[in-house]
Amino acid sequence: MKKTRRKFTASFKTKVVLEALKERQTVQELAEKHKLHPNQISAWKKEFLANAEQAFKDDHADAKDHEKEKDELYKQIGQLQVENNWLKKKVL
Repeated sequence: MKKTRRKFTASFKTKVVLEALKERQTVQELAEKHKLHPNQISAWKKEFLANAEQAFKDDHADAKDHEKEKDELYKQIGQLQVENNWLKKKVL
């Protein structure tokens, strides 16, 4: 008999981890409630806490970097168009 792995959505994992962080129930009780192994809940909790800083990451810095890169690419496109037009005139 072959067992298939269950796939859990990010929202389900978040729900379970938040319940674990509230500490109103033990990890064992949560595991029984959600039909999971306690180690799985602990692993999700550890991963959640390790990536928690992503929630408060400064998106403005990324947006500025993106705009700077976009401007640089437009400059390169303009330069290539000028060179292309110059080469076309030279050939004709």
